[in-house]
Amino acid sequence: MTLQQIHYAITISEQGSFNKASEVLYISQPSLTEAVRELEKELGIIIFHRSGKGVTLTSDGTEFISYARDLYRQYETILDHYNESGTLKKKFAVSTQHYSFAVKSFVELVKQLNTDEYEFAIREVRTQKVIEDVSTLKSEVGILYLSDFNSPLLTKLMRTNKLEFHELVTCDAYVYIWKGHPLANHKSIRFEELIGFPSLSFEQGGNGSMYFDEEILSNNHYPRTIKATDRATMLNLMVGLNGYTLCSGIICEELNGGEYVAVPYEPDTDHPGSRMKIGYITKKNIHLSSVGKMYIAELKKYLGVQDEDN
Repeated sequence: MTLQQIHYAITISEQGSFNKASEVLYISQPSLTEAVRELEKELGIIIFHRSGKGVTLTSDGTEFISYARDLYRQYETILDHYNESGTLKKKFAVSTQHYSFAVKSFVELVKQLNTDEYEFAIREVRTQKVIEDVSTLKSEVGILYLSDFNSPLLTKLMRTNKLEFHELVTCDAYVYIWKGHPLANHKSIRFEELIGFPSLSFEQGGNGSMYFDEEILSNNHYPRTIKATDRATMLNLMVGLNGYTLCSGIICEELNGGEYVAVPYEPDTDHPGSRMKIGYITKKNIHLSSVGKMYIAELKKYLGVQDEDN
């Protein structure tokens, strides 16, 4: 088994077909197929199910690719550290729920580094994708929240995927609306006051559930709901439809604009409140890179979190 074969297998799993992978790898499809066949023979497993629609991982293949990504990431880390030619770019990626503070912290990180030397990526994705990206080392850091409601399921998923959650800050629930909303000037907002307005939330996919929702208090019953896939659309719906979303209250005006406000949510007996434990996830037994540490420092700086190392 060679690192080249491992790289081929990882690329095929990401592209979903031998044909697309061969184009990305600049190798003929027959050569790619033969390399994978030899790898499967050596390992004694079948990595891919092949069909007219492309390829999918077998159960053995899924396990192999997980290990392969870990191994290949370590190989790339070694190259990044010891490469003397300067031609290989260092990589750093973050996967996050739709948090403007996570993007702002990423911006501040990139400003400090030479982008000619790095390949950066930040992905605002669904909750399950945050977990998947960090589990497969597609991203070094993931940003999400835990609550009393979603914590049992998400914690189990993280444990299964060998991930660790590091709490940054704990927040009460806020109602996020635009400044022209009828409730914008209220000191606090009760659930019954929201009933006449559409609840906005980020779509979590066909197999999504309320446990993966990015919005706190997702287990409440909302008569009117609208799903969105990005922050820009969410903000437009707030203005156009007087929609609202329930969030942490941590808002970056520099990125979202100053036309929105976060009003404290006022719980009652029928609709109790909840707290969000916002934090970052990393792969167990893998130390953060120097850039990863810088990004966490920027997160803590923005959130006003005292660094225990200082």
